[in-house]
Amino acid sequence: MQRQSTGLVDAVRIDIARLHATWMELAFPRQLDPGRVVGKWAPETGPQKLAYFLWAAVGLPLVAVGYPMLICGFAARFYAARVDSAATRLGVVGVVLLSVVVWGSLTVAAWVRQFSAGGLVAVGAAGAVATVAAAVAVGASRVGGRGTSVLIAYPAAVTAFLLPPVVAALYSPALADVVFPNTTSLAVWILDGPLAVGGINEVIRARFDLRGTAYVLLWMGISVPLGWLFGVLVALADVIRPKRDREPSGARF
Repeated sequence: MQRQSTGLVDAVRIDIARLHATWMELAFPRQLDPGRVVGKWAPETGPQKLAYFLWAAVGLPLVAVGYPMLICGFAARFYAARVDSAATRLGVVGVVLLSVVVWGSLTVAAWVRQFSAGGLVAVGAAGAVATVAAAVAVGASRVGGRGTSVLIAYPAAVTAFLLPPVVAALYSPALADVVFPNTTSLAVWILDGPLAVGGINEVIRARFDLRGTAYVLLWMGISVPLGWLFGVLVALADVIRPKRDREPSGARF
């Protein structure tokens, strides 16, 4: 137990040090991964030393805020790696076929249970949204590149998860009674919170009504930046603790 506790403390210390070095490298060279020959850059003149230590001091509270986000990035990478591994084995065509089989089975089950015509349409529409978004996510991840993954793959994956229930609620009164009131509450919170700056919320309220397909557009607007956030957190985790440095199994955050 003592050894595990010491190992956890050492891991936290190393992660915080690399996180702060990443901040330092935004303004100064060779801070995160200094070369073996030239080594870590260090200030020499008085103005350089002042700027260096001021920048380091500014980074301390940012690191304190950023470390919990880094932990979330480790967790997101842990699960994303397993999903990506499964998607790699299936490929884009395999993912699409699997989604079609799953949602097709659900549609058949809905027909057997004598859902209304609207209910059948709801299941089919949700399946179509999930299938397209999943295909885009897998295709973008296969292209490779951190930018493509962050900008396209993660938003598409989050959309594949969040959007189907909203689409289904357009056709299912039972789902609508759950999804739409909670969506309205979330929209009010967003408008009165983050979007209250500069009167953006008043402009949105004046121009848009939250009804019908507006619910779908709202969740698309939520899923895309949420996907970007997950992607950025995973990218940060890769920078601070590269995959090659992780244990092959039983890794700890």
